Amino acid sequence: MTSTETRMAGRLGDSPLRPDGTLKVTGEFAYSSDLWHDDMVWGVTLRSPHPSARIRAIDLTDALRVPGVSAILTAKDVPGENAVGLEHLDTPALADGVVRYQGEPVALVAADHPETARRAAARIVVDYEVLPAVTDPRTALDPDTPWVHADHDNLVRDLRIRRGDPSPTAPVVVSLDFEVGMQDQAFLGPESGLAVPDGEGGVDLYVATQWLHVDQGQVCRVLGLPPEQVRLTLAGVGGAFGGREDLSMHVHACLLALHTGKPVKMSYARDESFFGHVHRHPAWLRYEFGARETGELVYAKADILFDGGAYASSTPAVVGNGGTLGLGPYRIPNVHVDARGVYTNNPTCGAMRGFGCVQAAFAHEALMDELADRIGMDRVEIRALNGMVEGDLTITGQVVDSAAPVAELIRTVRDLPLPAEPAGERDIRELPGGASNTTHGEGVRRGIGYAVTYKNVGFSEGFDDYSTARVRLEVVGGEPVATVHTAAAEVGQGLITIEQQICRTELGVEQVVVHPKDTTVGSGGSTSASRQTYVTGGAVKAACEAVRASVLRRASEALGRAELRLDGEKIVAAGGEVVASLAEVLTDPVEETVEWRHRPTYPIDPETGQGNAHVQYAFSAHRAVVDVDVELGLVKVVALDTAQDVGRALNPDAVVGQIQGGSAQGMGLALMEEIVVQDGIVKNPSFTDYLIPTILDMPPMQVKVLEYADPHAPYGVRGVGEPPTISSGPAVAAAIRAATGKPLRRVPVRPEHITF
Repeated sequence: MTSTETRMAGRLGDSPLRPDGTLKVTGEFAYSSDLWHDDMVWGVTLRSPHPSARIRAIDLTDALRVPGVSAILTAKDVPGENAVGLEHLDTPALADGVVRYQGEPVALVAADHPETARRAAARIVVDYEVLPAVTDPRTALDPDTPWVHADHDNLVRDLRIRRGDPSPTAPVVVSLDFEVGMQDQAFLGPESGLAVPDGEGGVDLYVATQWLHVDQGQVCRVLGLPPEQVRLTLAGVGGAFGGREDLSMHVHACLLALHTGKPVKMSYARDESFFGHVHRHPAWLRYEFGARETGELVYAKADILFDGGAYASSTPAVVGNGGTLGLGPYRIPNVHVDARGVYTNNPTCGAMRGFGCVQAAFAHEALMDELADRIGMDRVEIRALNGMVEGDLTITGQVVDSAAPVAELIRTVRDLPLPAEPAGERDIRELPGGASNTTHGEGVRRGIGYAVTYKNVGFSEGFDDYSTARVRLEVVGGEPVATVHTAAAEVGQGLITIEQQICRTELGVEQVVVHPKDTTVGSGGSTSASRQTYVTGGAVKAACEAVRASVLRRASEALGRAELRLDGEKIVAAGGEVVASLAEVLTDPVEETVEWRHRPTYPIDPETGQGNAHVQYAFSAHRAVVDVDVELGLVKVVALDTAQDVGRALNPDAVVGQIQGGSAQGMGLALMEEIVVQDGIVKNPSFTDYLIPTILDMPPMQVKVLEYADPHAPYGVRGVGEPPTISSGPAVAAAIRAATGKPLRRVPVRPEHITF
């Protein structure tokens, strides 16, 4: 086999070419926005301009007169239950009587052309009574603050964690307040999909999503249809990062398709995308650490507030993660944490890569630096001194029962070669401001910053976290072919490749086909929480093992021999001799379906926050080197180096790619990414004004991958995708503080925060 063929095939531990890779870089990949049907019409959503208002009336008269319009729907046209949501059914599919955030869907239009649909939507007259908006989450729980939802107050979740001495003291005490802005997932493929009625009252939905079966359940609820009449198939996903866990155009396209009897395509423009999905929660954090004079932490206190926006989405889980993991990967005997999420009339916030831990890491890592400086200790060594090791307890009292190499990770990044110190005249492209020619090196200072963190993997607190895999082995054209079928969404992270690698490893066959992702197989769970390689990988492994056992049982019966094994595409006896080919044994296909779960997690105690809430932890560390122009407030990230324990790198190139991409998003939040919301109004819903790091912003990265296998996980894996987003941003912020000497208690860091 040639080297190219080896890369195309690939077993665990290899880095094969991704089947979608070439198509994506050449522009040939079919994304959900490329979907088309000859007889389709276009759907458009009318959204509220107000963050809080009562709908007194909706007049469709002028809109219905627009030629080419085939349907206009409002809440009264919803045939089922007008309520969706991931954890609470508190989100209307279409606003019914009130709107609670700017951009809330109010009406739907279907027409023969998207511009026609938009013109008609603009003619819909909505009589709004504008109401006072709750836009400051810090006052959302005050007694005189209006309730966003009339039937309950503004508290989404209140999490308490209490451990050890309730009134601890320490000789060294440091504290700070920190604020984290609202970040967008900024995926490049806007929300889009195609709903096709089946002519029998059902519908097929082709959509870019992260969780097919949860989407299916919510769509069924609104349509009033059983699951067998609502079939979902994953369309090409142009990025996700948590922003596709909640519904966007799913229900709307299906409603229009069933009403018109025609296929309906919906595709958001970029500005609408900012209103069509959830964002990362803004957060306000107050922290206090107490320590011995030798640096050991004695206690920690934290008060964490998340702005959940108008609807719950994933806020309860974000509060859970932010609270249970919010003090960082440190041994802390005495803990007092309060984490809360509240409703406001701001945009709804939910899942985004790092999921509650990102916000907390900025605070606990800034405070670790302050503690080190107060004691006069090295910033790396204070983390190594307090860092978790295997066998330690988390702040919820859970034993860390696999590797926790905090000290090794932080020392590893410290010991990586540093970029050369600037000498002489420098190319302006290497300076803050880059080719814009804003500085020539005057007022530029260099800073180095460190951060270390950890993240849970998979769903927690007793959630029934599982995935389903169906594997079929048969002979096609004289060659054994394995087909793997899961509903786990491929959103760009490389899951299809991993599924193929597992099948090739477990069954020894070269030809592996991945069935389209759809709801005709059991749930694969969400592509979030760094869980798919662990959980769906575990399901594929278990299904392959069941297929292998069936094949060997069939071979044993046919050949009259025991103790057989698969070796490549051969049946091999205990003595090593080949007794048959796999193709000879597979006279009929073998198919097995397995529903696989990781070991259980448990709800934490509501009074103390103690309990075994998480299944696994993944650890990472970053070192950032920055040049800062302190006169202009400009920052250039010179290097962003990292070390991460991945358990086992099943696909080494994909692991490094995940770490690089996650680091870019963390750096973006530290430096530039923020949805600016004033009085409930989004001020920058475009990539002109919402800035994300480009290839010119990304610095060189040295990536060190540690592989301490988790004995409880399939193949020893740990989740990879989220930890780099958590520790990269705090490292960049720390480096800017080191360069400027300013405390910088808010991210993203703006020029006015830096200048002297």
